[in-house]
Amino acid sequence: MIRDFLVWLQTELGKGGGDTAQSWSEALLGSPNFWGLLEGTHLLSLMLFAGTIFVVDLRLLGVTFRRTPVSTISERVLPLTVFGFAMVAVTGLALFFAKPLLYYHNIWFRAKLVFIVLALVNISIFHYRVQRNIGEWDGLAKPPASARASAALSLAAWLCVITLGRFIAYDWYECGKPIPRWINAVEDCASSEYGANNLEDVVK
Repeated sequence: MIRDFLVWLQTELGKGGGDTAQSWSEALLGSPNFWGLLEGTHLLSLMLFAGTIFVVDLRLLGVTFRRTPVSTISERVLPLTVFGFAMVAVTGLALFFAKPLLYYHNIWFRAKLVFIVLALVNISIFHYRVQRNIGEWDGLAKPPASARASAALSLAAWLCVITLGRFIAYDWYECGKPIPRWINAVEDCASSEYGANNLEDVVK
């Protein structure tokens, strides 16, 4: 069901008549200048977004800016964080739109989505539960254990998101290649145009 929608998204949406007609997805991918600009903007936006989050997380862990209240740092960088997140989301969706089937069958992309969800859930818990008593520990060099745990989880999750995003460029576990059976299952290679090629069957 999901793959059928992505096939339509990549090959049919916006496609006109004629043998050389392209879908909007294919046209976006085939535009090297715009694609490069889009990818570069995504990376710069990610640097801004992650950088501002790391500043707050490191303060919560008591590593940097110990004399500055957490709320002060958070208020200063929050507009940049929101802007960075908006740009990351928009450019990320555009990048996905250009190659939806490649990302759908990519284990790194799927793992990246898991850590994004984990990081966003952690942010929600921190803002709606952990920092409710921020007035009591705002000026402390090291906030309570719950705040520090949230910061550590945030750092780990976003570092994993960045690392997994980088791995997407590599085809180590591309469908059609001899790869472990469990990776074939995770990537749903059986439904891909290249099929599933289990490593265990090859080495027998």
